[in-house]
Amino acid sequence: MSKAFTRETDDDDDDAGPSLPAIPAGSKNYITPAGYRRLKEEYMHLLDVERPALVQTVAWAASNGDRSENGDYIYGKKRLREIDRRLRFLAKRLENSEVIDPEQRRGCEQVFFGATVTVCHGDGTERTYSIVGIDEADAGSGLISWVSPLARTLLKARVEDAVMLRLPDGVEELVVVEIVYQSIEL
Repeated sequence: MSKAFTRETDDDDDDAGPSLPAIPAGSKNYITPAGYRRLKEEYMHLLDVERPALVQTVAWAASNGDRSENGDYIYGKKRLREIDRRLRFLAKRLENSEVIDPEQRRGCEQVFFGATVTVCHGDGTERTYSIVGIDEADAGSGLISWVSPLARTLLKARVEDAVMLRLPDGVEELVVVEIVYQSIEL
């Protein structure tokens, strides 16, 4: 049988998507408006710009004849599968998302999704964290996922509450210094 009529398969051709933590069972994919906008922009860019250009390149490469040693064709097909996989992942994330605007919680005295919380660690240092969706998390920038152990510990705490964060090497006491609800820019 000719190679042209066989299905191309890769071991990594599954729908798993990037290695993001799974959304807890029974929960929704909470996300801020900025995070939803960023995912939507990525989806539309892949769908409207990258994929059509790549399809055109693959069609050109296929028209050149022998596909078995055609690098443009082989790489293009592989990249096309990657884009389609990412589009499926983004479509599922966007479909299951519940957008929560932190601005609507202004005046709330407890820590909930979307809060920007300043805490005092046991060593006396103060750090600020924003509790965001799984797809928006960036610990280096102070954006922590609402399913992270730190966020779970802080949820429902109030100003001046002491909470205990369980760490692999023990327990750390954190004191909530300030809670602010504002738009979070990514």
